[in-house]
Order: sequence, then C-alpha cells, then structure tokens
Amino acid sequence: MKILPKGSVTSAKGFTANGISAGIKKSGKTDLSLIVSEIPCPTAGVYTKNSVKAAPLTLTEKYLKNGISQAVVCNSGNANCFTGKKGYAVAVNTAKLIAKLIGIKAEDVIVASTGIIGKQLPFEKIKNAAPTLVNGLSTAKGHQAALGIMTTDLINKEIAVEVTLGGKKVTIGGCAKGSGMIQPDMATMLCFITTDAAIDAKTLKQALVYATDRSFNCISVDGCMSTNDMVSVQANGFAGNKKITSQNADYKKFTEALTYVCTDLAKKIIIDGEGATKFIEIKVVGGKNYEQAKRIALAIANSNLVKTAAYGSNPNWGRVAAAVGALGLGVTEDNIKITFSSFVEKHIKINVFLKLGKASAIVFTSDLSHDYVDINAKYN
Repeated sequence: MKILPKGSVTSAKGFTANGISAGIKKSGKTDLSLIVSEIPCPTAGVYTKNSVKAAPLTLTEKYLKNGISQAVVCNSGNANCFTGKKGYAVAVNTAKLIAKLIGIKAEDVIVASTGIIGKQLPFEKIKNAAPTLVNGLSTAKGHQAALGIMTTDLINKEIAVEVTLGGKKVTIGGCAKGSGMIQPDMATMLCFITTDAAIDAKTLKQALVYATDRSFNCISVDGCMSTNDMVSVQANGFAGNKKITSQNADYKKFTEALTYVCTDLAKKIIIDGEGATKFIEIKVVGGKNYEQAKRIALAIANSNLVKTAAYGSNPNWGRVAAAVGALGLGVTEDNIKITFSSFVEKHIKINVFLKLGKASAIVFTSDLSHDYVDINAKYN
C-alpha cells in the first residue's frame, strides 16, 4: 500500500469535487461541498445510532437502500436537525436541485449537514450557490470539498492511498470532519470516501462496517453522541480490477486499505479534538473477546478523571483502574496490570493487561482541557 502525497477525495479516478461559501456560516468561510462520480456507483453508508436523526441523514438512509449513488452534497454551519417537516423538505429539495444541475437522479444524491442543531437551514442560500458549486467541479478541488464540511475543526482531514488488486492500481481517498461531540456509534463526524475499485454494494458495505468498527467507532473526545454522523464510500470501478463480490484475497487487501484510510482520518479527528493538548492511545490486552476489550478501552477513554489527569500530565493510574472496575467484569487487583508512557509528552500511551482472555483492542481519545469547556459553553 502506498500513501499518496496531497491525497483527497478526487485522487480516485472518475471523481470531481468542489467547496464554496454559500453564506450559511456567519464567518463567510467555505460551507458547501460537492463530490461527484462520473457514473452512478455502488455505495455503502453507516450512520449514527442516535435515535434523534437529522433530516439529511434520514433522507440519505432512504436513498441508499438500493446501494447506489453518484453525488454527495454537504453543508456545514447548520445541522438541519430537529427542524421538522420544513427541514426534511430542505434536504429533499437540495437533492433535487443538485441532481437537476448535474443531470442525474435525485435519489442518487447523498445529502449531509453539520453544525448547530434546532435552526432552520436557509435553502435559498444553497439554491443561490449551487450553480457556482456545480460549475466549479474539478479533480483539483478535493481540498476545497474537505474545507467545506468543517465546523469547529481547526485542520482539514484528508488522505488517499493506492493498493494493487489483481494487477490493477486501485485508489481510495477520503475527507472527514470532526472535533467535538465525538463518541463511538458514531460521533459528531462526517466522512466521505471515494474509490475507483470495482466492488459490489453488498461487499462494499461489509468492508465499510469492518473498517468503521475499528476506526471511527474507536475514538472519543467527550463521550457525546451526535445526530448527523455518517460515513459513506462510493466505488465507481474505474480502476478496472476484477469486481470484488466475495470476501476473497482482493477483498482482504481492499478492506485493509480502507481500514487504514478510516483509521488515519479518525486519528486526525482526535488530534484536532476541541481544546485537545494530548493524543491518547489506549490499548487493552487480554480481553475475553474484541467487543469486551474495546468496551474496556472506551470506558477509560470516556473517563473525565483520566482525561483531566492527562491534561495535567498526572499519571494517575488509579483512575484507569477505577474506570475498568466500574464495568463489573470481574477485574480485580490480581488480574490487571497498567502501564503508561510519559504523561508529559503530547502522545500518551495507556496499556492495560488483563487475564480474561486473549483479545485486544485499541481506542483513541484526547485530554479534557479548559478550552474544551470554553468552546462548548459558547457554541450555539
């Protein structure tokens, strides 16, 4: 596998993108993005498990039941959540508008939003900006699309990799946003992935679920789950590899590369966590199974006591032990060992060794600082 320099969602063949300011954000920053495949293509999506879902998420789940899409449109600065029938109509009309301008079916448009909850999304601003957005589509504007999905993010999050499948070079590129309200299943995050691999929708979904479970569902900034979270991956087949329709050797190589892309973007979300000063890697070894090991790691990641200790460069291992013991899994002094790297460093490693089994899991989180409180006390 090869990491491509300056990789983006347009690194894969057959994809164009753009990002512009539609005036949704008061700051005037880029807030409307579009990613388009030359052809309708197999697509998979995974979504937040929050029962309160934003209008665009509900619409996208409906449209993606057939496993096909051609475009992704996303606005930032407004979540279009808890906006009732009017908000749902805005999502529907956005899909229709983009579809008409591109010349595709509205049902082939993925719609996403991120930002403030409970405020109506001004469709007129999207309507006015859409022609410019579409006319500016280019293979050179993947970076602009990444900028357009950011909210409290301080850095854009992009990557692309190349892997050989059956003698053909296959590219996977992606961009993501996320900084706060980050909690597995999924988080306040959006991620849009493109690939020129030939793979059917069912097999693509299996690969995405696997990759997501080991990346975006293994991060936490603050233990808070949002309403708009989604990861999508489009596969247009332009690489010309033999189509992947089962979990064969090519599937395993593709899934490994996809998991790498997702993990890289997930780590960038943690590094850019709201108010974060430390990146924390938590590894649990000796769990009964992967699910249990991951649950234990997340309990540590979501402990405010552990996170504030990290912020204060205080290696208080008792807080880790308490977080694990609170789960009621039979962990005692006799079957747990905890090791730390230096808490003074920006990258902290916490290792927990158990005697419950042979499974392991890794979770990523950030510290909890004064700035996190300030940012979220003023966010509306």
